[in-house]
Amino acid sequence: MSDAVLSGPALTAEGVRVGYRDKVVLDDLTVHIPEGSLTMIIGPNGCGKSTLLHTFARILTPTAGRVLLGGREVGAFGAKEFARELSLLPQSAIVPSGVRVSAMVGRGRYPYQRLLHQWSDADTRAVERAMAATGVDGFAGAMIDELSGGQRQRVWLAMLLAQETDVMLLDEPTSYLDIANQYELLELMRTQHDEGKTQVVVLHDLAQAARYASHLIVMDAGRVVATGTPHEIITEDLLRDVFQLPALVAPDPISGTPAVYPLDPRDL
Repeated sequence: MSDAVLSGPALTAEGVRVGYRDKVVLDDLTVHIPEGSLTMIIGPNGCGKSTLLHTFARILTPTAGRVLLGGREVGAFGAKEFARELSLLPQSAIVPSGVRVSAMVGRGRYPYQRLLHQWSDADTRAVERAMAATGVDGFAGAMIDELSGGQRQRVWLAMLLAQETDVMLLDEPTSYLDIANQYELLELMRTQHDEGKTQVVVLHDLAQAARYASHLIVMDAGRVVATGTPHEIITEDLLRDVFQLPALVAPDPISGTPAVYPLDPRDL
C-alpha cells in the first residue's frame, strides 16, 4: 500500500436511497471516498456493493440524497464531461467480435472527441501509454474475442487508463480470473494508486482487499457498517458479525497486512 497522505473526498454519497423497481437496496446511506485512495468495498453477497458503485457512476439515480464528485453533484455534469472525470469497468464487460485490442483501448478516448476535434496526437499518446502500462501493447493487433480472460481484463483496464480520469470504478475486476491473473491485475491497480489515481473497487476476496486497499468500506444489508484502513477494519469480531465467519486474524508474514485464517467449526 502507498504511504501517501489522503486528502478530502473524491466521491461522496449523502443520505442516498437507491433501489430497483419497488425494492430499496440502499436507504439513507452516507459514505466518503478519500481522494487518492485505493478503496475496496467488501461485504456479503447482495449487500449493495455494486448498487453503490453504479450510483457513483450515475447508472442508478437516487430517489433521495445526493452524490458528489469533487464536491459537485454528479447530475450537474454533461455526459462527456463526466466521462472525462470518472470511468467504470462493469462486472461483465461485453466482449465485441471483430474488434482489435488497439481499437478497443482507443474507445477510452471518446469523451475527448468533438465535431471539430477528432483523433489527435494526444489521443494516440494516451492509448500507447495505457497499452504499455497494462502490457497489452504486445498483442495490440489481436481480436478481443480471441483473448483469454486475463488478457481481456487488462484490455478493459487499458481502456479505462486511456480515458485518463482521476477516478476509476471497478466492479469485481478479478472475477473469473485464475489466481495469477488476479494478482497481476491487483498489482496494476496498486501502480495506478501509487501514481495518484482514486480507485473504488468491489471485491469479494478478503485477503486481497486487506493486502491492497488503502481504505476499506464494509457493507451489510444495504448499510455501511465500517470504514477505515485494513488494520482498523479486518477484525475477528467483524468477520463473525458481518460474514458469519469464525476466523483468526494475524499479520501476513510477507506484507504485514491482516490475514484471515478461517477456523474449523469442529474446533470451536
